[in-house]
Amino acid sequence: MSFISVIGILIVSFLAGMEGILDEFDFHQPILACPLIGLVSGHPAEGLALGGSLQLIALGWMNIGAAVAPDAALASVAAAILVCVKGTSVSNGVALAIPLAVAGLVLTIIVRTIATFLAHGADGAGKRGSFAGVYAFHFIALALQGLRIAIPAALIVAVPTHVVTDLLAALPDVVTNGLKVGGGMIVAVGYAMVINMMATPALWPWFFLGFALAALSEITLIGMGIIGVVMALLFLQVDPEFNKTSGGSSSSDGGDPIDDILNDY
Repeated sequence: MSFISVIGILIVSFLAGMEGILDEFDFHQPILACPLIGLVSGHPAEGLALGGSLQLIALGWMNIGAAVAPDAALASVAAAILVCVKGTSVSNGVALAIPLAVAGLVLTIIVRTIATFLAHGADGAGKRGSFAGVYAFHFIALALQGLRIAIPAALIVAVPTHVVTDLLAALPDVVTNGLKVGGGMIVAVGYAMVINMMATPALWPWFFLGFALAALSEITLIGMGIIGVVMALLFLQVDPEFNKTSGGSSSSDGGDPIDDILNDY
């Protein structure tokens, strides 16, 4: 692998680590981190396939209260390196992502513990009126989050490919199959949590209709997306609550909000 590819992997890893805290561009999510690793390593197709599979699992990983979820950033980056750089299959990469996420959870706790001391340093700088000191402590804490992913990524890249393949081959089938089954169960939990947040009586018919359409193998994912957008637009047009709040009117002017404003004058 070229030097430029290694630098690209480390940059993506660093950004994924920071995004695990910032949540600004979601670089830590598998659907973005894995394709980016695949792109800089010259295997975009493998990265995209892995990211799509891992994202279904990561739907169930979220911080609730004081409970910290498994680290999606390390799972995404490490699994993508194993698949796109070391030649591991996508299925094995998905299976290994779960223990990698648990290992990332340990690193997250360590870095966040260190960040508490940095927060006290920022408080001290604020009391002294040093804005530069406050900025410095914040950027140091953010850099530690990036290094939390970049350093393990560098170690995985440095390990020879044959060592990785030998270790994977040494894993018994009961372990890999168990991880795959567990990953499938986490996918179901992720869907259930998302549905629980957005479920309303008005949306349940569309939910079951989507499952019925998905059973038709002739419809591709692009076709399903188009059908979903069209149904959403039709639903908004006939929904009385939406029409009431959007300024709609049953007058002869067609209910155009601009016409309503002009008629007031």
